[in-house]
Amino acid sequence: MKTINALKLAAAATAVVFSVNVWPQTTDAASGTTAPSASAKPSKSQVRKANRALSKKVQQALQKGGVDTAGMNVIAKNGAITLAGHTADATQIDKAAQIAKGVDGVTSVKNVLTIQEGGQ
Repeated sequence: MKTINALKLAAAATAVVFSVNVWPQTTDAASGTTAPSASAKPSKSQVRKANRALSKKVQQALQKGGVDTAGMNVIAKNGAITLAGHTADATQIDKAAQIAKGVDGVTSVKNVLTIQEGGQ
């Protein structure tokens, strides 16, 4: 009887050790949180948040660069920027495209800006 109980205990201990080692998870040493797997995709809300942040970053760069962004929309989608709307003159169109290309995180720029004619 003692032998059977010892074997049961050994089997249970082996099962516990095996199950603990089967699902190891990496943790961030600083925060103690579980790190996401390398294949995990960002959620839709995370993607939207990143797009909004990049759009704002480009718009701020345009303003700092002296571009009038009053009639301009900056649309970001996964690093691709679209500049839409109107500006006062043609030099603003080219300047906006160059500034947007230089912003960190921008992969491409589509410029569909137009010149606003007076009186409109």
